[in-house]
Amino acid sequence: MSAKQLDDKSYHQFRTFLEQQCGIVLGENKQYLVKSRLAPLMSKFEVSSLGELVTRTLSPVERQLRATVIDAMTTNETLWFRDDYPFKLLKSKLLPDFANRRTPVKIWSAASSSGQEPYSLAMSVLEYQQRNPGAFPRGVEVIGTDISTTMLEHCKYGHYDSLALARGLSPERKRQFFENGDNDMLKIKDEVKKMVSFRPLNLLNSYSLMGRFDIVFCRNVLIYFAPEIKAQIISQIHGTLNEGGYLFLGASESLSGLSNDFTMLRCNPGIIYQKK
Repeated sequence: MSAKQLDDKSYHQFRTFLEQQCGIVLGENKQYLVKSRLAPLMSKFEVSSLGELVTRTLSPVERQLRATVIDAMTTNETLWFRDDYPFKLLKSKLLPDFANRRTPVKIWSAASSSGQEPYSLAMSVLEYQQRNPGAFPRGVEVIGTDISTTMLEHCKYGHYDSLALARGLSPERKRQFFENGDNDMLKIKDEVKKMVSFRPLNLLNSYSLMGRFDIVFCRNVLIYFAPEIKAQIISQIHGTLNEGGYLFLGASESLSGLSNDFTMLRCNPGIIYQKK
């Protein structure tokens, strides 16, 4: 067997570990995914095979290795203004409801990855304010969370290369919201950055320190979890929402069979959920 292959026993052990640590469920035949994500770590941690890497990962004393492996397995590619319609709905339907409120409006991006979604949300708010002067007199706060501390540092840094900027970002928005940064990168302008904060969160843990929100984006996250974990996450998100607050899921996700605590609102296009 190649050093970069996993035998069935090691793969089963790693699947169990990943589900216990962060709720992600790997299928029976996703060895290729584990190989592609973990093989680059072999030289860093000086192991001769993926099997040895997994064995060390299962040891509770290997904290740095465990954190790095979880980072590698939970980091996902993402886009600016992904799917487009949620951000159009935000500006046309939701933000007008909150525009005159005398308390801060709070939006949560529950899986911020490398920062594109929370920063896209902040840009959407700024675009709305440009067309509606005086909106949000107490401001808007966007909070991005992720399990990956590596990704959160990237988010806070706010610098993106040309490849990342080409994924869903229009030339107009690039000119308006970015400026020259380090190493031929562009960086998020301060007017966007000051609206967004980031913090670590494992969606399997308590949300009690998160506070309350008016809008939650939890998009393209639930697909990785078992049904009972999905229901648990949705229940906890429901608890963080203010009365009448809104939840956005990914285009292929729904609350069917998971929760009866939301009213489904069909829009054109897309669906959003409102707390009952």
